[in-house]
Amino acid sequence: MTERKVLRRHIDWWRTSAGALSGLLAGFAALAVAELVSAAVRPEAGPVVAVGGAAIDRTPAPVKDWAIRQFGTDDKLVLQAGILAVLALLAIVLGLIALRRRRLGAAGVLLFGVIGALAATGRPDSAGITDALPSVAGAVVGAALLYLLAGRLAPLPVPTAVPTAAPPAPEPTRVPADAGQPAWDRRGFIIAATAAAAASAGAGVLGRSLNAAGGQDAIASRNGVKLPAPASAASPTPKGSALRVKGVSPFMTPNEDFYRVDTALVVPKVDATSWRLRIHGKGVARETTVSFAELLRMPLIERNITLACVSNEVGGPYVGNARWIGVRLADLLTQCGVRPPSKGGPADQLVARSVDGMTIGSPVEDVMDGRDAMLALGMNGEPLPFAHGFPVRMVVPGLYGYVSACKWIKDIELTTFDDYDPYWVKRDWAREAPIKTQSRIDTPKPFARPKAGTVMVAGVAWAQHRGIDKVEVRVDDGPWQRAELAAEDTRDTWRQWSFPWRATSGGHTLTVRATDRTGEVQTEKRTRTIPDGASGRHSVVITVD
Repeated sequence: MTERKVLRRHIDWWRTSAGALSGLLAGFAALAVAELVSAAVRPEAGPVVAVGGAAIDRTPAPVKDWAIRQFGTDDKLVLQAGILAVLALLAIVLGLIALRRRRLGAAGVLLFGVIGALAATGRPDSAGITDALPSVAGAVVGAALLYLLAGRLAPLPVPTAVPTAAPPAPEPTRVPADAGQPAWDRRGFIIAATAAAAASAGAGVLGRSLNAAGGQDAIASRNGVKLPAPASAASPTPKGSALRVKGVSPFMTPNEDFYRVDTALVVPKVDATSWRLRIHGKGVARETTVSFAELLRMPLIERNITLACVSNEVGGPYVGNARWIGVRLADLLTQCGVRPPSKGGPADQLVARSVDGMTIGSPVEDVMDGRDAMLALGMNGEPLPFAHGFPVRMVVPGLYGYVSACKWIKDIELTTFDDYDPYWVKRDWAREAPIKTQSRIDTPKPFARPKAGTVMVAGVAWAQHRGIDKVEVRVDDGPWQRAELAAEDTRDTWRQWSFPWRATSGGHTLTVRATDRTGEVQTEKRTRTIPDGASGRHSVVITVD
């Protein structure tokens, strides 16, 4: 290979790499500017959040279920990382295209801005055309930057001969003409790329800081909440309801450990002082709008209630027990003139709407049948954490969260199941979903290697609003043996259980099953979470040394 060909390939490689880098820088600038503009609009209008939300809305339910199983509460982080990775690859492609066709590459960046704008304005919680501004502004800046950088990569004309009387002008950044390849403005590209990277980083950091500070009013409103003493306090937790067994889930789940499963890529921060809840629809004789301060002045109830997510696999972690304080929902609905279907009411479905556009449908009969369904204001002795619905959320004992536990609630509409399908029902989940009788082995963990002798097998069982009557454990294919139940708090909370097992050396399979107060035994038939919750018995395989 001649020296000229080697030099030509060297130049082509560097120019191609610079083209890919120009695409990445343009994409980075677009996202950074969009982040900055979203601080002036609202964080949810940012293109990554908007596109991510649109992707969640359009993802088939089995795929969402798979993502929750695989990534748990990190599913949203994985989604955003995936979006950024795809954007990076596309940015590289557009940068390479711009090497030969600058306008086409820039137009590609503008096209992605249009996609981001459509995603932002098409969300259920969209604030209108203003939500398109971050994506549009970012795309314009990104397209302009790619056009500029690609111009720096365009071949420069081969220098013409100069008169011998005049000294030749220095060309330190150009390849000699006899290399057979026109040079490009390397120095200009490096200067422009460096300046663009610095400016983009500054805009991104500023935008992120402003978005973080944008929720200060909401944070201040939460810090100012003092929960009043409930008119109906929770009964003291009975002695013996919490077992002292290492490895078993605590009876009360701390707020920071309580599971979170929802579709919000950005946790809404709602100012309680401006928050309002509207109650309207079929059978509402007196349409009502209440403020947070008005709820605080109403008679409050305090109850220990276990919540469970429908995406919880057999033996899964998406279940927790907390002490909730709030307004009894049936009382509030009664004040509005609402009657349950059993008493002639025309509405059989209560549709709760969240500030992020989520819709959740609950049976009116279940909400008003005497159970402690509430609009919760507090959790474990403090105002609701933002991640768990501050300022107000719904809590309904005995129903899976997707048909009851609307967080960041802002609207309640009384309607019918025939007239309206909420978010999850449109995605093939069941309209009604009472929590199934379930039990879980917390200790020993799967594949544990305990020593031979007495091994304490322990865990939790739940059948909210029915209560747990019995828990049994089976070793391998042996007989079912009754476990010792901890004291019951209420039928709406889980119960801990333990079983002292005389373990012998070798591999063993431990299986647990529960029986609820209706006499229903936890089924051994395994089903997936869709359409109304998983069923089956939890087992762990261990080796005893």
